[in-house]
Amino acid sequence: MRAVVTGAAGFIGSHLCEHLMSCGDEVVGIDAMTDFYEPWRKRQNLGRLLDRDGFTFRQGDLLDLRLEPLFADADAVYHLAGQPGVRGSWGAEFTVYLERNVLVTQRVLEVARDTGLHRLVFASSSSVYGDAEAYPTPEAVCPRPVSPYGVTKLAAEQLCETYRTAFGVPAASLRLFSVYGPRQRPDMAFSRLVAAACTQRPFPLYGDGGQSRDFTYVGDVVTAMREAALSSWNGVANLGGGSEVTMNQAIALLGQLAAPVNVVRGPARPGDARRTSADITVARDAFGFRPVTDIRTGLAAMVRAERASRPTRPEGHSVAGRR
Repeated sequence: MRAVVTGAAGFIGSHLCEHLMSCGDEVVGIDAMTDFYEPWRKRQNLGRLLDRDGFTFRQGDLLDLRLEPLFADADAVYHLAGQPGVRGSWGAEFTVYLERNVLVTQRVLEVARDTGLHRLVFASSSSVYGDAEAYPTPEAVCPRPVSPYGVTKLAAEQLCETYRTAFGVPAASLRLFSVYGPRQRPDMAFSRLVAAACTQRPFPLYGDGGQSRDFTYVGDVVTAMREAALSSWNGVANLGGGSEVTMNQAIALLGQLAAPVNVVRGPARPGDARRTSADITVARDAFGFRPVTDIRTGLAAMVRAERASRPTRPEGHSVAGRR
């Protein structure tokens, strides 16, 4: 296929580009290279792609770029670009989330409608559920986000559904549950946890550690995204890893895979759901989604990648890097 991937330099986006090209697809990657975290990490992600046949990169803001010719030539557009992070979405920063998660998605949908796009796959989030009323959580449960970030992801997802029903835009919105793996964003829990285990530095844990997530390996996610694009199914579906794990369990497992973790416990943060667990029946039936990577295998891959990256990592960069 000929594919367009927005957010191509990010964690999931760069893995998706690699997967698509391994399947023989031609890929146009788009990324604004924003500074939510260190741009050198995104440049490293792009470095894995730029010299490969079949990949073209366009840097720019999706609100400003001329998307029409790119979409008109594409068999599928994977819309992953957006402003991530629950904790940063409160206060004045909400305007950034509104622009990058809602307004940008509306622009993508307008161009998709005008060009008669064949397929749109949108990366939604399990954050739309908040503290769900049922576990495992099916898509029919009423979303109740507990953070402004979750509100913007739900708004973007609802825009996809509105354009699908009103104009026939063939949109598949995939609610991703706690995606992890090598190159995960540095602000995310597993990235910080693996780095702490490999460097013997303290790991700040927010809450009592009993909070659990349905962790989903990035390789399973990008495989499912392409399968969704190849299918004729439209709508909303969960993508979960089938391995709900508490933070305390993950910390103990990292102690076996790398080294014991020095945990510094602090209070829970606003906007963090207590539990997530995905009912993946819709994705399984619609496009054959079956996660195959267990939590031990996935975390072991992160440990290997972290250790391999240490000698080449630029010095003097802070972990924050957020505007």
